[in-house]
Amino acid sequence: MTTLRFEKIHDYLWEIPKSGGMQVPARIYASEKILRELQEDQAPQQAVNVAHLPGIVKYALAMPDIHWGYGFPIGGVAAFDLEEGVISPGGVGYDINCGVRLLASRLSYQEVEPHLERLIDVLFQRVPTGVGASGALKVSRQELRRVAVEGAHWAVRQGFGTASDLECIEENGRIEGADPAAVSERAYERGAEQLGTLGSGNHFLEVGYVAQIYDDAAAQAMGLFLGQVTVIIHTGSRGFGYQICDDYLAVMDRALAKYHIRLPDRQLACAPLRSPEGQQYLAAMRCGINFAFANRQIIAHNTRKAFVEALGMREEEIGLRTVYEVAHNIAKIEEHTVDGQRCQVCVHRKGATRAFPPGHPQIPAVYRSIGQPVLIPGDMGRYSYVLLGTAQAMEETFGSTCHGAGRQLSRTKAKKVAGSRRIADELRKQGIVVRGASLRTINEEIPEAYKDVAEVVEVCHRAGISRKVAQLRPLGCIKG
Repeated sequence: MTTLRFEKIHDYLWEIPKSGGMQVPARIYASEKILRELQEDQAPQQAVNVAHLPGIVKYALAMPDIHWGYGFPIGGVAAFDLEEGVISPGGVGYDINCGVRLLASRLSYQEVEPHLERLIDVLFQRVPTGVGASGALKVSRQELRRVAVEGAHWAVRQGFGTASDLECIEENGRIEGADPAAVSERAYERGAEQLGTLGSGNHFLEVGYVAQIYDDAAAQAMGLFLGQVTVIIHTGSRGFGYQICDDYLAVMDRALAKYHIRLPDRQLACAPLRSPEGQQYLAAMRCGINFAFANRQIIAHNTRKAFVEALGMREEEIGLRTVYEVAHNIAKIEEHTVDGQRCQVCVHRKGATRAFPPGHPQIPAVYRSIGQPVLIPGDMGRYSYVLLGTAQAMEETFGSTCHGAGRQLSRTKAKKVAGSRRIADELRKQGIVVRGASLRTINEEIPEAYKDVAEVVEVCHRAGISRKVAQLRPLGCIKG
């Protein structure tokens, strides 16, 4: 049980004052209800631990979907001075560039609903899921090195999608500074057959529809309309990224003594950003980022093919286009204001989404007048959200907001709650078709395993760090 002291900044923001070895205060965006629930969780203590890291600036931040993670809490955001600061694999996570792509079609719910069962079956065949899933595409070691540098651009060159997709992906689907030589042979082995695959756990592909619109002008700018059929793709860098994280956690652990870094939790293992170890991890992590961009690009292409096959329509009639794609587990060098000065910092977002404001040059030109689209998936039984970034997020959170609902039950507890229930049948009665790699997967991902994403999103909206545009509801889902 935590004994941390929370000071209320306003109804949706709480501060744990700087004390002991903390370099900065910790701040958590939460409603009173979410904060009460956090009293049973060690995640706020993890935010405090992050505040001890060398070179951290302003605050150690946590979003309302905060829950316990490795080192950093999931939902954690922290920025570090480039000269005095560190980089930590635990601040990015094992699934490097786990992220979400939203596709929107020209079709209405009524046009797709009669074909829904077949559509979900075809998607389940075309997009491999589950632990160690492979089979969508196999590439050579040499080709995988190109993927690590070129990201989604490599996939488009191979015929998976078009250049128009790239315009609406964070970093345009490729981050600079990736060095394939910084990645181990074991990571290449693990990634060789995993491009175009969903993987396991909370990863999913969901067919849904636009159920509510909160901002007509912003929705129109994104090409969203009521009843429109959408697709959410949620996956990351698979075994390739996992192995990069695992390899560099060992490197960072050894670096602690070398650079005389003392930590409250060894899982925060890190190295100075300017050190050889820090620069190597940054270069390897960027390879993982690019792998994930390519992975989602291939899945998006195969999703379009599945729609054509299941609906018996031409791809142009279906019109599945990329609305936007965001990254969740990432560390990036960005320009922000710290103590009134514009400067570059290394922003770690672990289970958090970039939320840049209107006018920012890194937003696609088509969205620059409204702000960066923010995609917040929920659980497979309720709803997901489309939001926009804000100027307030740039001022308070290094341009960051929440990333999803956040788990409230462990996988073990979720299986106990599911018991002998037939979860897929329960969801079918709600009009939602679900396919999973196993019964266990579906039971672990029951809606009750997650916080209500509507509450999480409402906190971000009312706190001003992102604003609501639309709500999406599920029609069908394939789970890893």
